[in-house]
Amino acid sequence: MKDKLLKDLFLGFIKVHILYHANKEPIYGHEFSEELQRHGFKISYGTLYPIFHKLEKQGYLKSMSKNVNGKLRRYYSITKNGKKILERAKLQAKELVEELYEE
Repeated sequence: MKDKLLKDLFLGFIKVHILYHANKEPIYGHEFSEELQRHGFKISYGTLYPIFHKLEKQGYLKSMSKNVNGKLRRYYSITKNGKKILERAKLQAKELVEELYEE
């Protein structure tokens, strides 16, 4: 993405989207990459995995490894702090987005 402002904006939305899905069920990188593609985002694993790792380091996600067909897959789930920040982000994003569409 060429425009840094849009890139920063979308990366922020992607972080909230990760928390949203991790709140519903454990998620892993490849599956989440496909989810983003359904929304029209093509993001490299070199960008996606550092986001997962940073959210985990910040205490918003926790991970566990699971053997799936002989391969280790890392699943991410939301933490208590992640749930708190997700609810706050949802409220603030809704308020800001609604204001963008006021006539």
